[in-house]
Parts: sequence; structure tokens; C-alpha cells
Amino acid sequence: MSDKVYIDVLLVQPLKPPELVRVEDELEPLQKLVGGDLEEYMPFGDDVALICNQEGKFRGDTLNRGIYGKDGELLDVIAGNFFICYAPITSENFLSLSEEQVKEYTEKFKYPELFFRGEDGKIFGKKLMRVAPDLER
Repeated sequence: MSDKVYIDVLLVQPLKPPELVRVEDELEPLQKLVGGDLEEYMPFGDDVALICNQEGKFRGDTLNRGIYGKDGELLDVIAGNFFICYAPITSENFLSLSEEQVKEYTEKFKYPELFFRGEDGKIFGKKLMRVAPDLER
């Protein structure tokens, strides 16, 4: 009998739709998903965390998805792979997403994005509403 604990998280990779994956709830497998040291980011106003590589932007990882404010303003851009998990403050560990959370965040990150710098110097994202056939799973 195995003592390993697995959690269901939503993996979001650049230029790909989100994918529900089961991963062992241990540091190394979680780091493998994002390609390095973990950084927890909670921009959504609930107990859901976005976990990314803390060095992703500095290493020049591919820009992945934007984080937008309620007014649609781009607040941040996540570089490289990240995953979404349930992370209530009362828990010391990351937990599986509920079915409702999976649906909500799959929809939120459904479309890959490309990022550009406008003439005013501001960065903006453009959602790719159709994924090229060679990028689909």
C-alpha cells in the first residue's frame, strides 16, 4: 500500500489549452510541472493558487497567460508552465481543485495568448481563439 498523496491540478502550458493532471503532492514532482522552484501567487480573490516557476520571467521562459483585473487591465504575465490548485490558508499543502473550480479556471485560461508591446510601451495580450491543429492534444 502506497502512502503517496496525489492531487488534481490544472496545468497551463504556453500555447496549449489547460489540462487536468494528477500529480504527487511532493516538492520534486510539483517543481517538475513548472520547471524549477515554486512561486505561489493568489490573484483571484479565493483560495485558489497559481503556482509558477519563480525564475520563469528572469530565465526568459515563453510568456504564457495574462492575469487581468476586473476592468480587463493586464496586471501580470506568467512565463512558462504553471498550475492551478486549491490552497486554503488552513492547509499546509496544496489540494485538489473541485469540479467547479476546474470548470471555472479551464474557462479562464482556455485560450493561449501572445503578448505585444504597444506604441505607448504598454504590454497587451491577444487571445488565440483557435489553436493550430499541430498544437492541439
